[in-house]
Amino acid sequence: MQINLIFAQSTNKVIGHENKLPWHLPEDLAHFKALTSGQTVLMGRKTWESLPAAFRPLPGRLNLVLSSNTALHLDGALTVNTPAQAIEQAQLQAARSPNTAALPTLWVIGGAQVYDLFMPLASRIEVTEIELTVDGDAYAPTIDATWQEVTRNRHQSAKGLGYSFVSYQKISQRIEHV
Repeated sequence: MQINLIFAQSTNKVIGHENKLPWHLPEDLAHFKALTSGQTVLMGRKTWESLPAAFRPLPGRLNLVLSSNTALHLDGALTVNTPAQAIEQAQLQAARSPNTAALPTLWVIGGAQVYDLFMPLASRIEVTEIELTVDGDAYAPTIDATWQEVTRNRHQSAKGLGYSFVSYQKISQRIEHV
């Protein structure tokens, strides 16, 4: 099972404000859809609630919602209560998928607390860096020296906003035996 994180952030590392994205960038939404379609996505309850009703659940994906509320029932999503349950459900979904050649993937899509929980388990991060400074109350996880940037593609939106799609891989740590 591969665990990936995906998010968009402003230049000052904001990923959200009052449970909403503080920008509208259709190119980022299309990128998100292309990467996560046919996969399992995991989000916290607040992220689920922030999705427009017309896009809830996110189509073409198994939607998992991480919540400590064991009685929570959401139409179109499966509630999980622990990271281990999320991984188990993603593996079960992958086993039922006709596309068995691909490595099963769990995409963590927010919010900040869920990113922090899964950062140590992830092997890949996909970030859209938006060239914009905004106010916010939710921030991107720290990408430290255990991660290596592997690709960066800069673009300009139809409305003139600069942004980059950036991919990171976790650096393998070898233990040297003496």
